[in-house]
Amino acid sequence: MMKSRRLSWVGRPLAAAVVVFMGSPAIAAPDAKAVAAIDRGLEYLGKEQKENGCWSTAEFPGMTALALQGFLLAPEAAKDHPETVKKGLGFLRASAKPDGGIYDKGMANYNTSIALSTLLHADDDADLARIEAARKFLVGAQKHEPDKDKKANDGGFGYEPEGRRSRPDLDNTVFAVESLALYRDKHKGEEPIGKEDLDWQAAIDFVSRCQNLTETNSATWASDEPAEKGGFTYTPDGSGENGSHSYGTMTYSGLLSLIHAKVGADDKRVKAAIDWLSRRYSVEENPGQGKQGLYYYYFVMAKTLTTAKIDKLKAGEKEVDWRTELAAKLISLQRADGSWANENGRWMEQDPVLATSYAVIALSMLAKE
Repeated sequence: MMKSRRLSWVGRPLAAAVVVFMGSPAIAAPDAKAVAAIDRGLEYLGKEQKENGCWSTAEFPGMTALALQGFLLAPEAAKDHPETVKKGLGFLRASAKPDGGIYDKGMANYNTSIALSTLLHADDDADLARIEAARKFLVGAQKHEPDKDKKANDGGFGYEPEGRRSRPDLDNTVFAVESLALYRDKHKGEEPIGKEDLDWQAAIDFVSRCQNLTETNSATWASDEPAEKGGFTYTPDGSGENGSHSYGTMTYSGLLSLIHAKVGADDKRVKAAIDWLSRRYSVEENPGQGKQGLYYYYFVMAKTLTTAKIDKLKAGEKEVDWRTELAAKLISLQRADGSWANENGRWMEQDPVLATSYAVIALSMLAKE
């Protein structure tokens, strides 16, 4: 297994030709247009909440958890929906299972990961037991693959802890890693119950096996061709979404996973990922997928670059203020009723609740505070 260098991101700039790191992305005052768009998006979500507190369908508590994150992460100027949040959290709490997971009938890992992050953001002492149970559930769901022929899957997360849909992928892995990293950061110095924790090194190695970078990935499909080098794929065998080709959402997801796992800013995998994102920079499409998954792309782009404290991203011969460009694009796409939706229906983005949740969370990270 490759050994990563665990280094702090703060104050460790990458090559100046690629990005400029700042101590903090925050600026003096909230951006009025972004806050107004967030507020309209939250008003729309408030109207779409069902009587039982969920959004869209009770079958996927993760959808409700994402909508709730829109409210919980919004700038103070847009936070004025206490009853909506209360009802939503009530539904989420009622979705907790005896095994610690937070799901309905399936996609247990996916739903639990997003729900755990949401409860951590809510920061209510009443949820401490649920949070611990969900954390333990996810730690136990990490793939530990004894079969050497399937070793590429070791360390990752699939939709389910076991069974047919347990094959790990980078999408499920980034949500699980993100929620467990949030738990870790909120409990600094505190020993988790049972002294159990994610195998972070195994997670790093899994993520690395999803990257088109022959220097660190020995898979036969890994390519250093200009269109591929440094980008990430959906699975470590190159057979998932978009095959072995790198694309935007997975490259941001791979980079975000490495950051949460405390892989250093000077690590070759991190540098290669940012180089790919710089070369393929766009707010018009999800690079490599066009309009498919566009709002998830905006969502994970905002999260990743904000978490990495990347202030400027080089695109071609110029450095771009990606926050300003992404915020302007999202605001331009907002519909008259305050919602967002993707005309391309892949990955459920035709559902305005899902697309609006993604957009509101992204804008909340872009609103200057």
